[in-house]
Amino acid sequence: MAATLQLSLQLQTSPDLVDQVYSALLDAINDGTIQPGDRLTQEEIADRFAVSRQPVLQALRLLKRDGFVVDAPGRGVQAVKMDAAWITKVYEVRGALDALAARLAATHNYQIDPRLLERGRSSASGKDIKAMIDADMNFHWAIYVGSENPLIEQSARIHWGHVRRVMGAVLQSSETRQSVWDEHEEISKSIAAGKGDLAVALISDHATNADKYLVERLSAFLADPNRKAA
Repeated sequence: MAATLQLSLQLQTSPDLVDQVYSALLDAINDGTIQPGDRLTQEEIADRFAVSRQPVLQALRLLKRDGFVVDAPGRGVQAVKMDAAWITKVYEVRGALDALAARLAATHNYQIDPRLLERGRSSASGKDIKAMIDADMNFHWAIYVGSENPLIEQSARIHWGHVRRVMGAVLQSSETRQSVWDEHEEISKSIAAGKGDLAVALISDHATNADKYLVERLSAFLADPNRKAA
């Protein structure tokens, strides 16, 4: 069954049109507009975005390369189903990148903007799932910036795409871990103090806790017969 793309985004013709189509489709996959198993065709997407098929074809190839879609039976592609074992593999890589970023940021005594922590705590007490996810992602992105190694940010981007998708699903029926922003604050303090070993230990534990939390709740989400198709 083809997905109904009710997206309000108007794409502008520009050299990065492929990136725009890619980002729009990835956002739709992450927020559930495109459900796991939904079939997508070049023709439908091109019509919805009022673009030619060429940028759509390239965007779908990138999404397939990054593990967000697979070939559908017959024709087109379909959004991949979420898998608890896969998210653990994602966290194995993301955890290693975060640890490296924290160690490098600590060598610079990098000061994470305290407003990131304030906004994070505020979002965690609210109901806006996107705001919760964005706040969490922005905190970790600040550490990548503080590492002064742009390759970490580039490498982490694809993994965060998968994390965002799972977080969006599980937070529909559960809350964020209460300790998340306490952990973030301790990580921030250790980096600012230049305590690289401590920062690595804290952020590694943080990744392990996040992985366990998401895997448990994703497994429960996938086992719920009343959830949306996945």
